[in-house]
Amino acid sequence: MNQAKKSFKELIHGDKPVLVDFYADWCGPCKQQAPILKQLTERVGDKIRVVKIDVDKAQAAANQYQIRSIPTMILFKDGKIVWRQSGVQPLHTLEGLAKQFGG
Repeated sequence: MNQAKKSFKELIHGDKPVLVDFYADWCGPCKQQAPILKQLTERVGDKIRVVKIDVDKAQAAANQYQIRSIPTMILFKDGKIVWRQSGVQPLHTLEGLAKQFGG
């Protein structure tokens, strides 16, 4: 378990911004968000990294970041939260974040 936490911590302290999607397989809005995230990665390439975290499998991470509703997205830059929002996010909003924080 500590190794998983360490890996996540290392990931969010990486050289590029990391958009973390906290989701669950049974969540309807999360299923709506998935193709939007796929489009985002196709459009912005490697400006940001997108990571999906299943709250049912990673309850410690969900608790650590006080995830109360899903989907919740958190954008980390240099290990710090620079943006956080719950609910389905439109592509243009996420693209704007990639441009703003991804260079």
